[in-house]
Amino acid sequence: MKNSNSSVGFLPTTFILVGIPGLETKHIWLSIPFCLMYIIIFLGNGTILHVIRTDASLHQPMYLFLAMLALAEVGVSASTLPTVLGIFLFDTSEITFEACLLQMFFIHSFSIMESAVLLAMSVDRFVAIYSPLRYTAILTLPRIFGTGAGIGLKSIILMAPLPILLRRLPFCGHNALSHSYCLHPNLIHLPCGDISINNIYGLFIVTSTFGLDSLLIVVSYGLILHTVLGIATGEGRKKALNTCGSHVCAVLAYYVPMIGLSMVHRFAHHVSPLLQTMMANAYLFFPPVINPIVYSIKTKEIRRGIVRMLSEKRLRV
Repeated sequence: MKNSNSSVGFLPTTFILVGIPGLETKHIWLSIPFCLMYIIIFLGNGTILHVIRTDASLHQPMYLFLAMLALAEVGVSASTLPTVLGIFLFDTSEITFEACLLQMFFIHSFSIMESAVLLAMSVDRFVAIYSPLRYTAILTLPRIFGTGAGIGLKSIILMAPLPILLRRLPFCGHNALSHSYCLHPNLIHLPCGDISINNIYGLFIVTSTFGLDSLLIVVSYGLILHTVLGIATGEGRKKALNTCGSHVCAVLAYYVPMIGLSMVHRFAHHVSPLLQTMMANAYLFFPPVINPIVYSIKTKEIRRGIVRMLSEKRLRV
């Protein structure tokens, strides 16, 4: 342990991570589903990114936003991979203080990006349904890439103060975390000093990103439903709603586990650590696993691109 500037505590040199409570003796078996999830995440999202990059017909707003979503999901998963597989495969439970702060920064930054991209995708669907003739004129390539750059910059700026705020706090010997990775809600319970500033800033980030994004997504879909109900034919309504199906699944896959985890942390104080760990894993792993599958099945253009890519590879062989 090394002294901080505070006289009442220390900065820990390491944190202790945990796998799944009560199943410590089965880590080698638990590594199998985690390895499978990582394979699906990187292979699925990587395939979607490759198809969108190489197929010129997919260089449209909807698919470019989908590529941003896939990048954010790969980023979240890559941020957790070293410690998760380190615990389950090699029984390595320690992480340095600085590495923990860095992992926390990347996990939350990519999560913020993911939420913002889902909002951008809902706006994209609204424009496509409300004004299809002006769709490409409104969502031009410079605007799309500018939106992506703005999302990334906003996430970095919002998250940058958190590691600094954590470093200023004194720790009093408590360095055991509750997950296989470093999350701010978990880290904030370890210091023995005044964490009011950290709590206020953490709440500001949550409300200004996830809270505002989810509200605007609901508003976007309210406007979409209003527009769809104004379409004269039933076939036209069905076609318009079908274009939103994959995005609705992605929104539910992202926000339902997040809301469930938030409710458990705030209201279910006596819930078992096992349930909290499983819900935290569902929040981080379920969206990047399920989204490539959903978009591959429900989006015929992506499905055709994947079939074309596989056919070309088969011909080369």
